[in-house]
Amino acid sequence: MQSQGPPLLPLLRSRLQAELLTLILLNPAQEWTLTELARIVGTSVATAQREVARAEQAGVVTSRRLGNVRLVRAADSPLTEPLTELLVRSFGPLHVIAGELADVDDIEAIYLFGSWAARYAGEQGRAPNDIDVLVIGRPDRDELDDAGQRAARRLGREVNMTIRSPQWWRDSNDAFHRQIATRPLVQVAERASA
Repeated sequence: MQSQGPPLLPLLRSRLQAELLTLILLNPAQEWTLTELARIVGTSVATAQREVARAEQAGVVTSRRLGNVRLVRAADSPLTEPLTELLVRSFGPLHVIAGELADVDDIEAIYLFGSWAARYAGEQGRAPNDIDVLVIGRPDRDELDDAGQRAARRLGREVNMTIRSPQWWRDSNDAFHRQIATRPLVQVAERASA
């Protein structure tokens, strides 16, 4: 049974393929074992191996053996840069937002919501124009804005940051909270409370 392509980038075979390629191509200097790749994207090693073999045949990844371990990394290919750009703009928000907000203090959780989260969850519709980010905590607004601007440059689209307190997250029943609770929400990060 043929699965439908992911709504964020339907020219790819599956969301799994997109997530594997995103992980590998957004970290071009890193080598990954098949076991690591499978664990991170939530699939079997055999499935990860099949997807890596397809990508290697296409010339966008390369692999080498080190003992009985297969190490995979992005290939130096004329196809890699444009494919990476497509993946960054489509599947990259999880990685880019997490990376840009990693050093911002006083954040308890980060979620993506809105049209990008809906497409990521499999809902059909137009490609997202922006990325909506919900930050739970009490971060410094200037630091958060700087991180959002860096993420926007990397993603090639606007990043909208919304800050709410942990108490709002737990106890609120306002219209925005109800909307967030009934629509797709993708968790980027959760941190231990300070």
